Amino acid sequence: MTTDRAPIEFWFDFSCPYAYLASTQRRRLAAESGREVALRPFLLGGVFAALGQAQNLSATLSPPKARHNRNDVVRWASWFEVPIATPRIHPNRTVDALRALLACPPEAWSAMVDACFAAYWVHQRNLADRAVIADLVHGLGLDANAVIARSQGEAVKAELRVRTDAALAAGVFGAPAFVVDGELFWGQDRLPLVVAAAKGWQVRPELRLFQF
Repeated sequence: MTTDRAPIEFWFDFSCPYAYLASTQRRRLAAESGREVALRPFLLGGVFAALGQAQNLSATLSPPKARHNRNDVVRWASWFEVPIATPRIHPNRTVDALRALLACPPEAWSAMVDACFAAYWVHQRNLADRAVIADLVHGLGLDANAVIARSQGEAVKAELRVRTDAALAAGVFGAPAFVVDGELFWGQDRLPLVVAAAKGWQVRPELRLFQF
């Protein structure tokens, strides 16, 4: 896709089911918006820590809210016509998988993102296990040993910290998040608004004074 407009930024961590659901739609998002979708991995736990939020938000939900969230995830998977399965362990520690993504060559990022999300949310694999990560990298036709070794280097570790700080600077407080021309949209259910904003739609100026 060739466009002179800024890409839509897609901020994600593999640990969020809604980020998985959103990721399955990123190619459709690019086609419908006419813009590229730029992958923006970040460590969700780092953002939560910086904002003083619980690391496992699902553990803080009331029973009615927890039931609703479960139903909501299943509804969206049905709506998008994509598979989803209950992870055997949740949340996975995803920092090594995110570092492995950063250690992959840029042309392999999209496939690695697909592989990691599918491993977690479809195939019930544990992304905290470096053997699982190595298997995913190998499945892309890459040198798994080299990628894993690079992912544990200080340069990649620092890059993930920088990207997580950039997420905070962009106003990201959870995943998935989309940024269109500096404006943040949170959640896979905001995709219609993301497409509209990418095409030039804006909130009516007088409504920007609204507060609650």
